[in-house]
Amino acid sequence: MAGRFGRPRSVLRMRTLAGQVFLLQVAIVVLLVAAAIAALVLQSRTDSEREARHRSVAVAQAFANAPGTAAALTGPDPSAVLQPRAEAARKGSQVDFLVVMNTQGIRYTHPLPDRIGKKFVGDIEPALAGRVTTEKVNGTIGPLVQAVVPVVGHDSKVVGLVSAGITITKVSGVVNDQFPLLFGSAAGVLLLTTGGTALVSRRLRRQTHGLGPEEMTRMYEHHDAVLHAVREGVVIVGDGRLVLANDEARRLLDLPPDVEGRQVAAIGLDPATAVLLESGRVVTDEVHPVGERLLAVNQRSTERAGGPPGSVTTLRDTTELRALTGRADLARGRLKLLYDAGTEIGTTLDVVRTCEELARFGAERFSDLVTVDLAVSVLNGEEPEPNGPAVEMRRTAVGGEVPEGSLYPVGEPMRFAPSTVLGSRLPAGEPVLEADLAGFSGWQRQDPERARQIVAHGIHSMIAVPLRARGVVLGVVLFWRSHTPEAFDEEDRSLAEELVARAAVSIDNARRFTREHTMAVTLQRSLLPRALPDQNAVEAAFRYLPAHAGLGGLGGVGGDWFDIIPLPGTRVALVVGDVVGHGLHAAATMGRLRTAVHNFANLDVPPDELLWHLDELVTRIDQDEGAEGTDSDAKAGVTGATCLYAIYDPVTGDCTMARAGHVQPLVLRPDGGAEFVEVPGGPPLGLGGMPFDTCRLRLPEGSRLVLYTDGLVEHRSRAIDDGMALLGRTLGGRPDQTPEETCEAALDALLPDHPTDDIALLVARTRRLPAGRIADWEVPADPSAVAQVRAAAVRKLIEWGLAEEAFTTELILSELVTNAIRYAAGPIRVRLIHDRSLICEVADHSSTSPHLRHAASTDEGGRGLFLIAQLAERWGTRYTGDGKVIWTEQALPEPVRTPAAPDDAGP
Repeated sequence: MAGRFGRPRSVLRMRTLAGQVFLLQVAIVVLLVAAAIAALVLQSRTDSEREARHRSVAVAQAFANAPGTAAALTGPDPSAVLQPRAEAARKGSQVDFLVVMNTQGIRYTHPLPDRIGKKFVGDIEPALAGRVTTEKVNGTIGPLVQAVVPVVGHDSKVVGLVSAGITITKVSGVVNDQFPLLFGSAAGVLLLTTGGTALVSRRLRRQTHGLGPEEMTRMYEHHDAVLHAVREGVVIVGDGRLVLANDEARRLLDLPPDVEGRQVAAIGLDPATAVLLESGRVVTDEVHPVGERLLAVNQRSTERAGGPPGSVTTLRDTTELRALTGRADLARGRLKLLYDAGTEIGTTLDVVRTCEELARFGAERFSDLVTVDLAVSVLNGEEPEPNGPAVEMRRTAVGGEVPEGSLYPVGEPMRFAPSTVLGSRLPAGEPVLEADLAGFSGWQRQDPERARQIVAHGIHSMIAVPLRARGVVLGVVLFWRSHTPEAFDEEDRSLAEELVARAAVSIDNARRFTREHTMAVTLQRSLLPRALPDQNAVEAAFRYLPAHAGLGGLGGVGGDWFDIIPLPGTRVALVVGDVVGHGLHAAATMGRLRTAVHNFANLDVPPDELLWHLDELVTRIDQDEGAEGTDSDAKAGVTGATCLYAIYDPVTGDCTMARAGHVQPLVLRPDGGAEFVEVPGGPPLGLGGMPFDTCRLRLPEGSRLVLYTDGLVEHRSRAIDDGMALLGRTLGGRPDQTPEETCEAALDALLPDHPTDDIALLVARTRRLPAGRIADWEVPADPSAVAQVRAAAVRKLIEWGLAEEAFTTELILSELVTNAIRYAAGPIRVRLIHDRSLICEVADHSSTSPHLRHAASTDEGGRGLFLIAQLAERWGTRYTGDGKVIWTEQALPEPVRTPAAPDDAGP
């Protein structure tokens, strides 16, 4: 049991009254039980000796009076007759020995045969006199009781003696067997007694709280000292009378000195307090006015847990605390207002949206009306001018129900006159408080007529706070009160400054983002195609949509691009690409890749080779930027760019495609069927080490090839596979749609409300060049065949109405065919194509490309390609799987370049 005041206490030194009573009762019970056990033991010993005498006498008399005992004693050999009988009787009677002896005490029988014939140990004189005698002796087998009984003959003389003996332990064993029951009963009595004592002691301990007399005395002394020293009133009421009141309660309730024992209703309390004390109802921190004080009252019943009937009441003076609590609640409310403003203002990176959030929040939580005016340069995303509100501003947002004709509407130009208070103080970043607008202290000079309207509509006070960020004034926020009767005060002005300061950071961030977004959009628009090139291979339409700024687009514009590049031989290249990321870096990277694609396309390489060159370029760019950049911008490479490159030939209808990590293109057949082309997938650009494969398919005339970026089919709420399936269902089954209509249908079905990624979409409907505009000849490897080719070409040109181009074409074909016959391997083929230009192609099976050189005046050769370069608009070489093709293009007059043949029209 632990002692109070830090002193350890053992059970034996228990000092509490309850503990002492408990120990005394337990000791008495233990002593009583011990005395009972001792008495039982003594009684058991007495009974054992008595039982031993009775049994030994009974056995001895029974054997002495048995038939034949007396005759055997007088016979010639008593031992032979009596020893077996004595042993049988001994064993049957369970005595320790049964001895028969003569009158001299010589034994005739004994349990130990060697003792026969020896003298009996014991007193035999009374037995010789004819009496029965018993005695207690300590024999070799322990304490025992033996009886000696005379054997009487026919003449009534003693002829012998019989002695029977039994040890006391053998007799007391029966009693000892009862000791477990005896001790169990004693233990039960002890437990019952102890339990009863414990219950009594527990109740006593509960009433004395385990304290001893000294501790109880000291406790009541301390209790009395504390009760009258605490700064909290304590009143105890029982049976309608005031039992106890400490000094603080007397002071708070202004009680007289002899108040204890009097009726509560008769001690002069105010009625409400008297009724509360008499009622005894449970009260928790209930505030009661008593005189000029506000008392916090707590009241509990004393009957709980077995206490006496009545109630105890505590009184606490909260007059000053109430005032402090009011100010703390006000501060807490303002902190919560600022916290909520941080979560509800600036949710987007849009300047106007942020101003609207500020106006709405301020009107709902702080004032009745709020207006936000921003500098025009800030609205345009530009840096604000240093003179702040003196520059032209525009009303950007209004919050609350504005009375008609009072405040300027949204969109109204604003400029504060320097002669007014607002115009003089706001440029310096100082707020203005007008607690009484009806006083017209000078604020009305801005617009006297509108000022009268403001006051007439009940708007009575105003706070103007400049929007400042990074030391520059962005605009002005004006808070107005109309429905709220309290005017603005200095604390409200301080709160308004805090609120506007937090909103200014969000507005400035939105402004800077708008500037970056505008720059990125301008850069990207300048890098993307502004118009489609002139070509007859496909009829095309495109759409480019940047991600919404501030709504997950991370800068709005990104790195998506598309291109249509005319190639030699009336072919056209279709390109769609995507650079991962958004902002200026992504737009600039997209421009670099688009320029590279144009340069590689001019080399007229197949799609897989072009992607391989582009991948090498991106790898080098990454390495250069990683080596030159710091730790913070070393990761600003272009790894993650994807591209799909396709070449369509209107002469054959073949389309060759390759892709680097891009999504699969969609082909819409003229019969309405829609299928995604399984173009072999390659890694994104910049990873390196993996080859690119091509896919070749023949497209019927009128087929639509749909190329797009993943922003069209993938969204946060839609997986890319689901988006591609939706695109196929949307565009399939509509063979009559034009490319423009196809673009609109795709965007209507798949464009989300707030795109989080750029979308580039290119739709190209294929055309076929009429067979009548193509002339093809195979030329034998004989110099004489050159004249035949020239003649055939002239005839075809006359047929096409291009007789004026015959001379130039003869010179070009003569030079190209002659070089092929002289330096290349056959077979040699010549092809003329009449499109927007006249195209001459000479194909052979040699991979050697001619080089343009400038021959000296003394050289006999080397002027052929120079003449071709002067006569043709363009010329070049492209390699095929089995050789090369040297081609030239000749410009045609405008009326001839756009023939009106029916076969030339698109579907």
